Amino acid sequence: MNLEPFIYEIWDSVYYILPSYAANAAPVIFGGGRPIDAGRIFRDGRPLLGPRKTYKGLVSGLLAGELVALAQRRPIEGFLLSLGAVLGDLVGSFIKRRLGWSPGAPLPIIDQLDFVAGALLMASFVSTPTTRQLIWILLVTPPIHLLTNFIAYLLKLKKEPW
Repeated sequence: MNLEPFIYEIWDSVYYILPSYAANAAPVIFGGGRPIDAGRIFRDGRPLLGPRKTYKGLVSGLLAGELVALAQRRPIEGFLLSLGAVLGDLVGSFIKRRLGWSPGAPLPIIDQLDFVAGALLMASFVSTPTTRQLIWILLVTPPIHLLTNFIAYLLKLKKEPW
């Protein structure tokens, strides 16, 4: 069995979504500071987003994603992927707060795919992945996300390994 076509398909899929991966990872390294929600409470009595969603994280995510996109020579598409990734992550945090989950608490599937869903939605204004790319993105993102989070935990960049 020749694995080369599968490896190429996986790489092509990861390459497509790579700006969003960078946008999602950068806040772990460069985030902190003032929370986006400024401590505001939603009508359910819970924080709007929580203290870990910061302006520095938002800006660093957008910049990191755009740097990857520029290197790929896809500035507009990459910006949309990056913007969608950070917005998707914020939506995921909003959902977790509504469910009463604390910042950092694991919420499988949402944690691994909220940023990808946002990225794909925003990028759909200028491009869409092929069906095969989409399948590979959805299959490889959760293990990549979990692995990179575990590495960030080992490097003491994150408090939790997920």
